[in-house]
Amino acid sequence: MSNISSSLDQTGALVLFSGGQDSTTTLAWALDRYARVETIGFDYGQRHAIELEQRLVVLNKMRAAYPDWAKKLGDDHMLDLTDLGRISETSLTRDAEIAFTDEGLPSTFVPGRNLLFFTYAAAIAFRRGLTVLVGGMCETDYSGYPDCRDTTLKSLQASLNLGMDRAFVIETPLMWIDKAQTWAMAHALGGDVLTQIIRDDTHTCYLGDRDTSHPWGKGCGTCPACELRASGWDSWKANVE
Repeated sequence: MSNISSSLDQTGALVLFSGGQDSTTTLAWALDRYARVETIGFDYGQRHAIELEQRLVVLNKMRAAYPDWAKKLGDDHMLDLTDLGRISETSLTRDAEIAFTDEGLPSTFVPGRNLLFFTYAAAIAFRRGLTVLVGGMCETDYSGYPDCRDTTLKSLQASLNLGMDRAFVIETPLMWIDKAQTWAMAHALGGDVLTQIIRDDTHTCYLGDRDTSHPWGKGCGTCPACELRASGWDSWKANVE
């Protein structure tokens, strides 16, 4: 099933799973390592809400393609955080042009999003007896979101542990790799089948485009998320061919 060898950790993990390339690769990473894995998704009024449909497609295909992973893949949780979208004046939650703000951040930055995601995930993990929280955040090849930074998540881990009196561990396996390496990790974990699932069924495009096809998947091809995914695909393919 996997070309990456690791001893199976009996700890339970909860993966922040949006149905995109990064979270799908992260889910495969967790399934390769932990005996029990659950997933959590969030409806926060995102412009690309199609990802909420695609995440179920991806989960079902992964269960069907990898019986050993299916045995470890437990419940999926979906939370309604649409109030976040209502208070966020961003191009990820509004029909607005994607641009850079005066602060130098992309207008797709949703303030507090990952902080809330992990806090809600920890609350569910507390109840479910899970101690590892896994996210697909990356500081190497990303859009500059401050809540994706390693220092932010280390600080949040400490706060969650103090506030809930638990020993949660936040794992971010993509933190120090670029998109080409993310494609390579997915292939190492699940071979051509997982690569095809990611290419055909995961959703990354900020504009929610599922009609335009590219070698790397579906999307508008021009938004920051599509550009990162496309350049990573091209770099990875150039290295393996």
